[in-house]
Amino acid sequence: MLTVVSAKSQKWQRGAFTDVKNNRLEGLIQASPSGKGPIKNEGFIIYKESDNAPEVRLSASDIKGFVAGTDSFAVAHPPMGQTWPNETDFVKIVINEPLKLYVYRGGSRGSGGGKGVHFSPGLGVGYGGGGYGGGGYGGAGLGISIGGGGNGGSSRTAYYFGATTAELTELTPQNFEDVMSEIMGDDTEILEALRNHQYNYGNLDKLLKRYKATVATAK
Repeated sequence: MLTVVSAKSQKWQRGAFTDVKNNRLEGLIQASPSGKGPIKNEGFIIYKESDNAPEVRLSASDIKGFVAGTDSFAVAHPPMGQTWPNETDFVKIVINEPLKLYVYRGGSRGSGGGKGVHFSPGLGVGYGGGGYGGGGYGGAGLGISIGGGGNGGSSRTAYYFGATTAELTELTPQNFEDVMSEIMGDDTEILEALRNHQYNYGNLDKLLKRYKATVATAK
C-alpha cells in the first residue's frame, strides 16, 4: 500500500528500506514524519528516490526495516501485555549483537491514525555496523533522549532486548545488570563494572557512551 504525496519541507536523510519481498531501495528518507500515515495505528516513513522524485508514504507493515543516516530501524509490535500508540511501529537498533538492544519512543496516537515513532537527537552518538551504505538495517545507532516527552503530546521511551523483534522483552532496573552483561559480555572491563554495580538503568546513557567508545577504539 503506497501513497504518493506532495513534497514538504522536512528533514531528509540518505538511507534505504527493505520491503516485505526483500527488495532494497536506496534514496532519501524521513524517519519521523508528521501527518497521517497510510494505515491507521501504524508508524510510517516517507521515501523518495532522489531530491526531485515524488514522495511515497510507507506504512510499517509495508517494509521490514529501514536505514536513515547512521541509524537502523526494524518493524516491531509491542510485547504481550503492553500497548504502544501504534500497534505496528519501528524500533531503533541500539546495539546489534546476538542479543540486541532496541529503543522505542512512541508519540501520542492521533485521531487520524499512525503518527509514527519520534526520535530526538539526544546523546548524538552512533556505533556499530549498518547505516546508509552498510548493507541493510541491521546496524546500530544511538540518538535518543532517555525519559520521553516532547512532540506536543504524551510519549514514552522504552528499551527492549531480544534476538529479534519478535522476542522483545522490556529492559528494567531489575534485569538491567544481567541483560547488559550478556549484551556487552565481550568487553571484560565493562562486564566487571556491571558486576561491581557501577552502572544501573538510570545511567544507561553513560554505559552506552562507554561501549560506543570501546567499539570505536577496536575498529
